[in-house]
Amino acid sequence: MPLLRLSRPGLVSHAVSLALLGCALAVPVAHAAPASKKAAKKPVAAAAPAHKAAAKPAAKASAKVVAAKPAGKTRVAATVRGKPERLAAAKAVHRGGRIAATKVSVPARSLAAPVIAERLSYGQMAGLHSVTDPLDLESSVAFVMDQDTHEVLLSKNDQAVLPIASLTKLMTGLLISQARLPMDEMITITQDDVDTEKFSRSRLAVGTTLSRAEMLHLALMSSENRAAHALGRTYPGGLAHFVQLMNAKAQQLGMRDTRYVEPTGLSSSNQSSARDLALLVNVAHSDPLMREYTTSPGYEVAVGRRTLQFNNTNRLVKSDHWDIGLQKTGYISEAGRCLVMQAQVAGRKLIMVFLDSAGKFSRIADAERVRHWVEGMGPTASSGVSHRIRG
Repeated sequence: MPLLRLSRPGLVSHAVSLALLGCALAVPVAHAAPASKKAAKKPVAAAAPAHKAAAKPAAKASAKVVAAKPAGKTRVAATVRGKPERLAAAKAVHRGGRIAATKVSVPARSLAAPVIAERLSYGQMAGLHSVTDPLDLESSVAFVMDQDTHEVLLSKNDQAVLPIASLTKLMTGLLISQARLPMDEMITITQDDVDTEKFSRSRLAVGTTLSRAEMLHLALMSSENRAAHALGRTYPGGLAHFVQLMNAKAQQLGMRDTRYVEPTGLSSSNQSSARDLALLVNVAHSDPLMREYTTSPGYEVAVGRRTLQFNNTNRLVKSDHWDIGLQKTGYISEAGRCLVMQAQVAGRKLIMVFLDSAGKFSRIADAERVRHWVEGMGPTASSGVSHRIRG
């Protein structure tokens, strides 16, 4: 069976429209039909009469978008300077793979009613999910490479720079492992380790004391945010120095699209591209501790008089169909569901990267699609077929 190669698509178009928020997401009250006679008797504030709205040309409103990022379930997905109520749309522009903002002018009447926007990932905002591929992947970004030959088998939006969520912890773990710090040194969770970014929960209460090895194991296997933060906070030189080392290591590895601001991945400012993450997976896989901790199915730790059972966030590590050498999952709303793995499939060592998958189980399903696809290539596969995926 001929090898189906999906070559690098380059960036999606230079200008990707966010959705006209006033038209696609907002429902102008002036044109909304009442649900019942009872509801029709209630006046709705800010609803202009239809004949008055049509009596004169729509005014134009201009506003400068200063930050193009999700802002919650009930706010417009952009922050504006000036009068935000007059902004009905914004455009995202890819500049070096990142989402930048541009100035727009739209009809002021487009916001006749409050705009209610869903919490979108950066990939959704940039239109990356509209890009199709022959495997029908649910992830908007995908990259599959032969680890030995560096042959790229599949690429989809591989240079898009997006938030990476807890994939950040791979760099955190790599630095801790390579620092050769005392792994039996005890580390205590403090109030500084409590998440004030996403207010996520943790089973490690303030005051919990574990060894550095246990903290690292939980951070890599169960994606424990407080454990990861404590590892960075207690690194010699402190948290700020640790973050500097994370960025320095990324540059050393050639990860030119990567930036870290903290060690957990809770911040959407931790960003990277699929190609950069493939470099990181390749290096992390060479570290025995990283391989062991990221692929262990479960782990127990003693916390006071209790024993807590933690499980791997990737159920594929328990599957008989997979031979996984290293893996890490990640999720925040801005990043979508993410997954990176090193695995042997049909006798080949592969590095897989899946970013910005919308469904809860779709990143796992994408990995399964790739596995079946590679297994179906057969021993006489050749790379004579090339497909370029465009936005």
